[in-house]
Amino acid sequence: MTRLTAAARGTAARIDAATPAHRDRAVDALRAFAVAGVVLGHWLVTALVADGRTLRAASPLQHLPWLAPVSWAFQTLAVFFLVGGHVATRSYASARERGVPYRRWLHARLARLFGPVVAVLGLWTVVTLTLLLSDAEYATVRTLVKLALSPMWFLLVFAALTAATPLVARLHPLWPLAVVLHVDVLRFGFGAPDGLGWLNLAAGWLVPYTLGAAWTRGELESRRPGWVLLGGGTAATAALVAWAGYPAAMVGVPGAEVSNLNPPTLAAVTFGLAQCGLALLLRDRLRRAMRRPLAWAAVALVNLSAMTVFLWHQTALMATTAALLPAGPLPGLHTVPDGLGWAAARLPWLIVFALALAVCGAAFRTWEQGGGRRRRTRPSRVVRAHRPMTERTPHV
Repeated sequence: MTRLTAAARGTAARIDAATPAHRDRAVDALRAFAVAGVVLGHWLVTALVADGRTLRAASPLQHLPWLAPVSWAFQTLAVFFLVGGHVATRSYASARERGVPYRRWLHARLARLFGPVVAVLGLWTVVTLTLLLSDAEYATVRTLVKLALSPMWFLLVFAALTAATPLVARLHPLWPLAVVLHVDVLRFGFGAPDGLGWLNLAAGWLVPYTLGAAWTRGELESRRPGWVLLGGGTAATAALVAWAGYPAAMVGVPGAEVSNLNPPTLAAVTFGLAQCGLALLLRDRLRRAMRRPLAWAAVALVNLSAMTVFLWHQTALMATTAALLPAGPLPGLHTVPDGLGWAAARLPWLIVFALALAVCGAAFRTWEQGGGRRRRTRPSRVVRAHRPMTERTPHV
């Protein structure tokens, strides 16, 4: 144990020493927090219930709606889009200064996003065909594929906003917020078709993305904007839930008439504003915390494989659930999430899910870093941070 501790501290020290002094480590910490929040949130509120030969999706929020506040801690996508907008606008400004064409800049950004997608799609194409040919229940196949591919919507929206960075870099967040407000008024106040709500898929996440651009412009450096966003977003969300009939859960709940997330509602956006405000207020504390080599090394490792973790975490959950079906029904894994006993039984399974995710990460790490293509792309500088002498962590 002493040797392992010493080795870990030595690796952490090398990563810390290799990090450029000008790097804003709070940005990486916020990104790591956002990814971890989404993963843990899905693992806590997504259950696959064994019903004979069929696996169906369920959620403890269906049976225990008073647990909705749990979703407030783990629905962290707004923070990811805040950081994404900040990083993309800063990167694009740097590319323009260096004379890098927009097409080349965009290709580099999207290549990092979509590298692991090929492996996910390839594996699940094989799995789907195998299940269908083996006469598996169609409902089971549909549930599994839907869960496995659900993270893709995030990538598509994030890619679209990244491509639009030159157009939205100076857009005020109030404009997309106004779009979300009007869409919800038309849907819930005047009975407009529910399909209209999908306009919010872009407009809703454009709000934190443009906040990230404002961060790049230096407009959010004081603490006042953070307090305004936190206070205003919290008050608006509370009012919408208490008096306007919006769901309290900030994630999708199977069977619910209205979801705050699919597509994003005004309540989800105002909740995201509060989260962004809190993130901005925590920047200085995070910068101080990230001076500790072990803390910074952990954040650097999460950032190194962020997309792999995001894309494969549902597969890890499903693989664990399916592999242990012959031993089931196991509490907290295959059983109906209808009580606190299920929640208590679920917690130890998070460790198993994490181990399964680590296996996926190890198996597909080369795709994260571009190794699956014949012409290797330029490796991430996070990777070089693990090598003595020439290591450096990435410019985001």
